Amino acid sequence: MTTTTVGGWSAWGPVTPEEKKIFTEATHGLVGVIYTPQLVSTQLVAGTNYRFKCQASLVSPAIGQWEAIVQIYQPLKGAPHITHITPV
Repeated sequence: MTTTTVGGWSAWGPVTPEEKKIFTEATHGLVGVIYTPQLVSTQLVAGTNYRFKCQASLVSPAIGQWEAIVQIYQPLKGAPHITHITPV
């Protein structure tokens, strides 16, 4: 995991296996678009916010690919969930 200061976002860094697990849990059930995390930035709050820089593509690859930021919140207790997806 990258170094994080409370309230501030960390620098972008490689996705660890633990962060990949959080991403997979939060995005489980999404249909139509495939998001592949490339980098991650974190923010410590009452839990942890994650910004995953992803390669995104429609299930039909003929449509093309783009980058997106998938923001996920991991509360202190409970399951992580998506809070926002922004095409870049």
